[in-house]
Amino acid sequence: MLIENSRTLSVAESVTSGYLQAAFSSAKDATRFFQGGITAYNNGQKARHLLVEPIHAEACDCVSEKVSSEMATGSNRLFSSDYAIGITGYANGNAGQPGDTNDPTLFAFLAIAKNQEILLTRKLFSVKTSMIDVQLDYTNQALHHLARVLRDARDKSTQ
Repeated sequence: MLIENSRTLSVAESVTSGYLQAAFSSAKDATRFFQGGITAYNNGQKARHLLVEPIHAEACDCVSEKVSSEMATGSNRLFSSDYAIGITGYANGNAGQPGDTNDPTLFAFLAIAKNQEILLTRKLFSVKTSMIDVQLDYTNQALHHLARVLRDARDKSTQ
């Protein structure tokens, strides 16, 4: 869908540890749509490279809808892409998250931006048990949401 509409994509990820970048870079004709990506784990790198607001990031352990949105728009800017994905969350427990230490559910925040405008935000959940399975689960969920956003954009342009 990106190629047929001459659109590009970039990724800013944390919790998925580069799995989204691997998925896009291994796609057929990836160089025609994939601008690149960044994996930024800590607050300092997210603030430096993606312009994530550091005080909010510190307060929420860098896991919030706002942080994922800032990661997506930061990726748009950094890679000069039409679309961008930002994703941050927990893949191996909620250690360090204020207020959620009794909740065993793993979660992440996903944001998809187009030209610095947030089109979609979602809180993703996983019930997988191994860290890699959780990361792959989030990756698949992100791909599903991106496909839906791109289909909706295509449908709007043909109306």
